[in-house]
Amino acid sequence: MKYISTRGGIAPISFKQAVMMGLATDGGLLLPVSIPEISAETLTQWRGLSYPELATAVLSCFIDDIPPNDLRNLVEKSYSTFNHREITPLVKQGDCYILELFHGPTLAFKDVALQFLGNVFEYLLKESGGKMNIVGATSGDTGSAAIYGVRGKERINIFILHPYKRVSPIQELQMTTVTDANVFNIAVRGTFDDGQSIVKSIFNDLPFKDKHQLGAVNSINWARIVAQVVYYIYAALKVTGSEGVEKVDFSVPTGNFGDIFAGYVARRMLPNHIRNLILATNENNLLTRFILNGDYSLGPVAQTSSPSMDIQVASNFERYLYYLNGEDAVMTRQDMDRFAASGSLQFDELAQERVRADFASRSVNEAETIDIIRDFYTLHGYVLDPHTAVGVKAGLAGREEGVPMICLATAHPAKFGAAVRRAIGHEPDIPSSLAALTDKETRCEVMAAEIGAVQSFVEQHAL
Repeated sequence: MKYISTRGGIAPISFKQAVMMGLATDGGLLLPVSIPEISAETLTQWRGLSYPELATAVLSCFIDDIPPNDLRNLVEKSYSTFNHREITPLVKQGDCYILELFHGPTLAFKDVALQFLGNVFEYLLKESGGKMNIVGATSGDTGSAAIYGVRGKERINIFILHPYKRVSPIQELQMTTVTDANVFNIAVRGTFDDGQSIVKSIFNDLPFKDKHQLGAVNSINWARIVAQVVYYIYAALKVTGSEGVEKVDFSVPTGNFGDIFAGYVARRMLPNHIRNLILATNENNLLTRFILNGDYSLGPVAQTSSPSMDIQVASNFERYLYYLNGEDAVMTRQDMDRFAASGSLQFDELAQERVRADFASRSVNEAETIDIIRDFYTLHGYVLDPHTAVGVKAGLAGREEGVPMICLATAHPAKFGAAVRRAIGHEPDIPSSLAALTDKETRCEVMAAEIGAVQSFVEQHAL
């Protein structure tokens, strides 16, 4: 399998090259030249596989330059850190299924991809004898998951930007209490979008990127997306094929478009098993406006109880835009240049029809988020974190009789105790791994949201 850029400016490259490149050198995002549709015979073979076995099979569809035994070992090593034998268990609660993606070391869905990516980086750097300086931005969970994925690994330093005092206290502690010598936390005085913009600017400085061998862990890295495709397929195969169920719907809380884009890829692989993808946003509803009205334009960032979705620039939107444009890289590059200049893209009715054939969407406000946490707990005794609550609210609103609804649970509720307390009157049980953080030493650099300051810090501490 070869990989190309959404902007058409690079020759096809291998998976290994794609992982190490992160952001394409022409400023675009990397995609496989094709997305395979899985045959009924293969799906029959996949049913009943354990999560690591299925992950190896799915990843093998996109990775042909890592020997099968090595890939299997990388997968098994990555998911040995999870605290549930099913890795991403599916739990029936009332009228929906909850796909629990928070059983990794940082209790968030980002672990599913970043444990794998960290091990792939280590494998490739050992193979090449090279080194890497990872630079990434986080709205909350990516940072800690990335840090836990590479902490203590040789040949890797990691620099993670988070918006100062705009992540939950637990999220901040999960990052800043990791004091390994190869970990550098940076709190920028601004929003996640400010941090993401800085990271993209640094990667677009090609001499700087090459000099310091920069690597990407944000969802701009294709390996993140393909690792997340697995749990859609895992959940769909769990629910379909029994009691006459042929297709399922998914509801996905997202701000960066990465998680639901993985669902889009999964549906293209399993078109007969995955029906609707419901994109759920909080009050930062850029993506909902795009899907419902064809309006992809910037707005102010509202601070909510679901901070990982407090985003107005969706980093993975360009990947979907490429397909919306009929895989026309020139048109995609022109659109992204226009968005960079104006902060807005408007889509005609024909494009809107295609978008609405791919996605449904709903924006869930703060009051609705707290209400669904309370109501769901009252009905089922099950505690939702606020991000998951956004997905559940949108999913239940869009549910159709006879079609199972699978809602992605993206974080453990204990990571957002204040929001849970507002809803149900008390905080959820706190896992021991989180409770121990309050007594640990922390290390973090606070600086202005300016590319010069961040770039200078990276240069000073890079390998």
